[in-house]
Amino acid sequence: MGEKVYFAGELFDHKHLIGNRLLADGIRMAAGDRYEPVLPQETEPPEIRALAIRNHDFRLLFECRAAVFNFDGTDLDSGTVVEFVTAKMLDLPAVILRSDFRHSGDQEEGGDPWNLMCSGYPRTASLSINAMTLYQRHGAKTTASSNLIAGIYGELGTAVVRELDRVMALPPLHTPEERERIYRWVAASLGGNLLPLREITGRRRP
Repeated sequence: MGEKVYFAGELFDHKHLIGNRLLADGIRMAAGDRYEPVLPQETEPPEIRALAIRNHDFRLLFECRAAVFNFDGTDLDSGTVVEFVTAKMLDLPAVILRSDFRHSGDQEEGGDPWNLMCSGYPRTASLSINAMTLYQRHGAKTTASSNLIAGIYGELGTAVVRELDRVMALPPLHTPEERERIYRWVAASLGGNLLPLREITGRRRP
């Protein structure tokens, strides 16, 4: 099994859930055995919407060595943004993916199409791919939905893996000893009895 990669995005309807799964499959296929996407939706209990869900997702994030963030929508999903900021406090390598072709945010022309407060972080790659262009290009090659899906998510997966390889190769900002203290500090700052300190001790460090 490859390095665990946290997969952050909306989980609220069939398009989110199926799209997340298909993209994770595309990443897994493009990466071979190098990356293993971790989807919170696979283990979240659907009947509970409370602090336990938040803690569950943070625990998964803490266990991963990198993360992919879906930044679609005219307004970014607030939960995804919180997970992104947490990942940056942990200095996790990150890939931001936006397939929404609408430009949203307050950045100058040529900047990222989202709020500028979510840009400029180290060991982070921004990947913007026009979903409509992608759909029409692959749709022109086939009338079979299965082939269309394979083409779209194969291309997306390959692009994400390329960026993951790049950010994973960048040197970490902190020494192993500093990282241990940072993981403990972030866990304490998030509160909610998130992680007993013993769970962080000896953790593999990105």
